[in-house]
Amino acid sequence: MASSDSAPDDSLYPIAVLIDELKNEDVQLRLNSIKKLSTIALALGQERTRGELIPFLTETIYDEDEVLLALAEQLGTFTPNVGGPEYVHCLLPPLESLATVEETVVRDKAVESLRLISAQHSPHDLEAHFVPLVQRLASGDWFTSRTSACGLFSVCYPRVTAGVKAELRSHFRNLCQDDTPMVRRAAAGKLGELAKVVEVDYLKTDIIPMFVNLAQDEQDSVRLLAVEACVSIASLLSQSDVEQLVMPTLRQCSGDTSWRVRYMLDKPKDRQKFIETTVQFLKQYGFTGVDLAWEFPVVKEKKESTLGSLWSGIKHTITGPKDENPTLHKDHFTLLIREMKAALRPDKYLLGLSVLPHVLAEACGPTVTANFLLPTVLNMAGDNVANVRFNVAKTLQKIGPILETNVIQSQVKP
Repeated sequence: MASSDSAPDDSLYPIAVLIDELKNEDVQLRLNSIKKLSTIALALGQERTRGELIPFLTETIYDEDEVLLALAEQLGTFTPNVGGPEYVHCLLPPLESLATVEETVVRDKAVESLRLISAQHSPHDLEAHFVPLVQRLASGDWFTSRTSACGLFSVCYPRVTAGVKAELRSHFRNLCQDDTPMVRRAAAGKLGELAKVVEVDYLKTDIIPMFVNLAQDEQDSVRLLAVEACVSIASLLSQSDVEQLVMPTLRQCSGDTSWRVRYMLDKPKDRQKFIETTVQFLKQYGFTGVDLAWEFPVVKEKKESTLGSLWSGIKHTITGPKDENPTLHKDHFTLLIREMKAALRPDKYLLGLSVLPHVLAEACGPTVTANFLLPTVLNMAGDNVANVRFNVAKTLQKIGPILETNVIQSQVKP
């Protein structure tokens, strides 16, 4: 008799302990309780986990970032605890809430978990539960939800009906045109991923216009991500379509006023990615080599007065930010050339390089500059076109400090 009376209390013990620990002032204790969710769910059973534990977690998502991060990670592997794929949609409410919080790492982990469990939905449940979640996030009032939505389109798009696909493309188009730069940046970052799962016809009519708009965005960080997405888009098109639909925008990007768009190679893994995609592009479209037309960022100038600061601000708006570390970036460019040359050599691809004379002068030093570069520049000094002579004068002004005094006296001044 006594044992039967205590049974209800024993069945409530796991959830009671969890509630007690999650209300504790000690963050570490709350964090530990979240990490024990699987154990608690096992004690409760699948039905009570769905009916009590998940709603409780959904209603109490207000905690320290460490606790929320642990919860977002746990929910990504929680499907067996709620009864398997048939009930996986029960995990969507808490993850949807986590995908809207302010802390970026928590949102990213929630999106990662949502991407994991999306594959466990049946096609029917995907349209009934997962797609509405994506649409709610995409049209949310806060930018945090809209940025999270960008990472969910590609995982559900291939498995839904044509009508739902059209709705998803429309939502993603709206995100690409969002008023908030962070949202457009997130959309640009996932554009290439979405392009890989969209039908070729819609790739041309929907995705490429999105790419063109993002590549012309006022924010250089958005344009940078759009350029990276271009590689994925181009790999899905024929060579004629690439030339007609992609290359005009890509050529425009090559002259971008922001040096950050032209310079994406600070890290070894980024250089390797650039080289790998270049080789892949050459093989796919039958090119014999690649020619790099490279322009280094402008070196940062000193500000000497209030008027000078004002002028620097105007120039920053017109030409983009100055390079804070030109020597390091030139070293990185040298590494890029060496690594790319090594990657192209096995297939006997050609590597061409176009660099401004004053940039080569800095790299080559005074002797090589005087013997090889200077005569070429001086030969153009008598050109019939005034603009050529003007640019010769500008180049001489830039390479002058590199040359020795006797060379200037004997060759430049006359």
